[in-house]
Amino acid sequence: MWVAGEAYEPYVGRWSRLVAHRFVRWMDAAPGGSWRDIGCGTGAVTQAVLDAAEPVTVVGVDPSAGYVAYARRNIADQRARFVLADAVNLPFADSTASVAVSGLVLNFVPDAPRAVAEMARVIAPGGQVGVYVWDFGEGGMEAIRAFWDAASALDANALALDEAVRFPLCAEEPLRELLVGAGLEDVEVEGISVATRFSGFDDYWQPFLGGQGPAPTYVASLAEEHRAELRERLRSALPREADGAIPLRARAWAARGRRRA
Repeated sequence: MWVAGEAYEPYVGRWSRLVAHRFVRWMDAAPGGSWRDIGCGTGAVTQAVLDAAEPVTVVGVDPSAGYVAYARRNIADQRARFVLADAVNLPFADSTASVAVSGLVLNFVPDAPRAVAEMARVIAPGGQVGVYVWDFGEGGMEAIRAFWDAASALDANALALDEAVRFPLCAEEPLRELLVGAGLEDVEVEGISVATRFSGFDDYWQPFLGGQGPAPTYVASLAEEHRAELRERLRSALPREADGAIPLRARAWAARGRRRA
């Protein structure tokens, strides 16, 4: 389902970019390092690293040819390059980077512990690993939470597809345990919240028709009458400002740790 960067950006990419800049600053890495962006997607984290971390190089890795092509088209900085590869088999030698990061990816990796172990492997002793994932529970990523609440109210089968159910990793303690289990030290977890204000209902709803991610994939599976029913339920349930804007918020859990020196 991850093939079209142009459809991903208005759905989640625009909000991931807000989190990515705060996440990179929170990593507080020394300038001049070599970074690896694992599951780089359309390049949100890579761009944040270029903007805020003063890296020498950043290498983005993703298994989606469509997303890698999008990142290459939209990030022209000579310090960055992008390669096709899988998170559990990184194409880098041991101890060749100073920081390895991953944004909104680990819940979609079949073997998340192995992916974090690979991130730890490729950084030098004393280097950092950092990740962030959406919180899909109540008070978390409100745009997606509202979607699954509405979908489950109309369709009992939707409950099993709810990202809060499918991705138990996306919470504070499971994320901490993941990094500790990879042998990382000084592990810290922090919530990062950002405003996700939609200009109107179409701005909220249209990205769900792009087929990128679990919720849009579910929408694509519905018959037109059921899709319309879901759309109208959301239209009536979402909060509105006087100008029709929809004011929501999103929280991601971020975790960082250090490889033993």
